[in-house]
Amino acid sequence: MTSANILLSDRIVGGLLGLLIGDAVGVPYEFHKAGNLPPADEIDMIPPPGFPRSHSDILPGTWSDDGAQALCLLASLLACQGLDLHDFSRRLLEWADRGYCAVDGIVFDIGLQTSRALNALRSGSPAQSSGPADERENGNGSLMRVLPLALWHRGDDEELIWLGARQSLPTHGHSRSRIACAMYCLWARYELEGIEDSWQTASTSLRKLGPIGGLDKREIELVLTPPAQTHGSGYVVDSLWSARIAVDESIDYAATIRRAISFGNDTDTTAAIAGGIAGIRHGASAIPPIWQKGLRGRELLDPLLRALINAR
Repeated sequence: MTSANILLSDRIVGGLLGLLIGDAVGVPYEFHKAGNLPPADEIDMIPPPGFPRSHSDILPGTWSDDGAQALCLLASLLACQGLDLHDFSRRLLEWADRGYCAVDGIVFDIGLQTSRALNALRSGSPAQSSGPADERENGNGSLMRVLPLALWHRGDDEELIWLGARQSLPTHGHSRSRIACAMYCLWARYELEGIEDSWQTASTSLRKLGPIGGLDKREIELVLTPPAQTHGSGYVVDSLWSARIAVDESIDYAATIRRAISFGNDTDTTAAIAGGIAGIRHGASAIPPIWQKGLRGRELLDPLLRALINAR
């Protein structure tokens, strides 16, 4: 099946499944340097025998904070019929404190910046200002979860840019993180539409419309300029570009995930970000059945997925 012939519903399901499966496949490899990983063709949801997997007490096929926060965002969008930062932040706290949207109710791998933001929310900080906004606070914690917004949204690009940037505020307040989220939403939108050069089309839209919504032009260019090297790190710009390389260098969904993980370091997040785009591009039907079967937490995912399709 060519990309142009993939049904919108298959792309939407592929996007969300692609994010969650990418996250789950990447979990065991997290924190390992690229040189310490198995060869790409041996990277799988269950690592090769003898590989010292991270989070060894977590069962294979389990999504991490990336997937759980993405589902928190999706559940909030569906319940509120729009982006309500107060409701979204309440769900983030419900996740962190009681395991909402986490497989088996077990929370693990919360980032340091997100933890500080959640503590600020617990202390009564408003959701629109609880996320640290220093330039050094540009982790990938809001980028990894934003895809459901693009899958759900039906307005114009200007509104999508504004909403994508706004959903970052509860945990990541700096303009660079917010712009990266907006760019990813546009990239996903044009993949949903089957546009061949989705990244370039998204870049053009961001450059034109981002400043209208108050996004800094210099920061937009910084996000859109590839870093000298990509490491699959937790830095938001590196994460975005590592994911882009993984998508562009791969012929199918599985190859994209393996390429994303091969960067090492923040493997679950790189694979989640790249996997969301690859899932849209190739459709849910192109995700390996063994990975779909191995994904845990379907009782949490499936009702939200059905509601998302109905909302479109």
